[in-house]
Amino acid sequence: MEPVDRTIDGTDRTILAMLQANSRVSNAEIARQVEMAPSAVLERIRKLEERGLIKGYAAQLNPRELGQGLLAFVLVRTDGCAWEAQTATKLAEMPEVQEVHHIAGEDCFLVKIRASDTATLGELLRDRVSALPSVRSTRTTIVLDTVKETLNVDLRHDVAKGRRPS
Repeated sequence: MEPVDRTIDGTDRTILAMLQANSRVSNAEIARQVEMAPSAVLERIRKLEERGLIKGYAAQLNPRELGQGLLAFVLVRTDGCAWEAQTATKLAEMPEVQEVHHIAGEDCFLVKIRASDTATLGELLRDRVSALPSVRSTRTTIVLDTVKETLNVDLRHDVAKGRRPS
């Protein structure tokens, strides 16, 4: 098995930053910014995708405007490790669930959920989440206001070493 090349140069960082800021930026505009031919930029982007540095491209939707203004984080505790993978899969299959994180500590999962209102959230928690065979308990925190929410990754880190360059 060959080691994964985790190095990226300044040009890659610029390309990633531009795509992260606006995934619809044109190849020609990226080429202009990095002073390269469009074909060379396209090849770099293709390689960044192949290496898994670019996972995909998506539009950011406004959940409030789409009737899903309630945001909640739910800590889920399960009976045991044997059920955890199956529970995580079942949680992830729920359309209202945006994120499922396996966590350390007393609880097993941190789940991010969007819903239209507290009644809908309560129904989801009672009828679907708590109904999963391995779920022992849940604790829910409802978000009152979001100060920052982003999918952006800090590109100042040295990818190979997992830390910021000195």
